[in-house]
Amino acid sequence: MNIQIIVNDTHHDKCFRELVGAPVTALRGMTEQQAQALRDAFGITTIGDLAELKVVKWARAIRTMAGAEAEPTESVAKEALLDDAVEMTFPASDPVSVQSSITRIEVAPEKVDASTDHQAATSIEAHNEEAAGTRALGPGGERKAGEA
Repeated sequence: MNIQIIVNDTHHDKCFRELVGAPVTALRGMTEQQAQALRDAFGITTIGDLAELKVVKWARAIRTMAGAEAEPTESVAKEALLDDAVEMTFPASDPVSVQSSITRIEVAPEKVDASTDHQAATSIEAHNEEAAGTRALGPGGERKAGEA
């Protein structure tokens, strides 16, 4: 570790054992006012005292454990339900728009005549012919000219 980046210039020549007993102002960026506040609030005078401060240890433990903690099962379940709902609303199988500027269909797709595109179209036509006495549709299922 490059000790010179974490302690002031006056403490560069000291080993770690000596730094433990050094005043907290030996830490780079620690002002005399901050050191006085630590002394008044917690009775801390040295780097070692600061390292042994109970609340600092608790804070480090919480941060360490937070990184290892698994997500609560409730939030995982909610996330899965949300993912499923979005997938049902916007399925991945939806065709991708060629251009984002397309906002409407200019030409309607060709539609099959519902009277002939039915599984029982032949029997329905036969029944209609029997009831009316004449065919309503032509040979290909289209209406005859002049008929409504």
